[in-house]
Amino acid sequence: MKAKITAFIDTLIMYDYILFGSAFVLFILFIILGIVLRKKIVLAIFLIILAFMILLLAPTLGYVKMHEFLFKNTTTLTSQKKLEFTQAIVVKGSIKNESKFDFTSCKITAKVHKVSKNKLKNYLYQFKIIKKASIIEEDIQKGQVKDFKLFIEPFTYSKEYNLTVGAKCK
Repeated sequence: MKAKITAFIDTLIMYDYILFGSAFVLFILFIILGIVLRKKIVLAIFLIILAFMILLLAPTLGYVKMHEFLFKNTTTLTSQKKLEFTQAIVVKGSIKNESKFDFTSCKITAKVHKVSKNKLKNYLYQFKIIKKASIIEEDIQKGQVKDFKLFIEPFTYSKEYNLTVGAKCK
């Protein structure tokens, strides 16, 4: 757990610190405003609840939405082929930088999960991954499309499956 937290802190950018700092300042501001207006009990309670909602929701939702905007990309699955003589799947695709910034690195991940005829089971199977593989592509300029190829091995699942590809860039 400590390693995950340290890795998260190491990947923060300047915009993240501004977001977290402004959320904390708004939290303090609404708490002080709630204390000052303690004579109007309904307004004070509303401001205190609003302050805690800002403290909890603003950093998490803001972080997700900001990174979706700043590091927008599109991954396209070109082909997937299960190899006959080796227990592996070859995944070919491309990634396009749709952001206004250059990417220093992108972690492209392919995930394999089961498939069912039941819609509810299909939804739940998305969270139960059979196999996962990742590669890192370096230096993708804005507007550039870069092809990639990755192997998922060892892959021994013999039934029907679904493959999804996604990327996290910075």
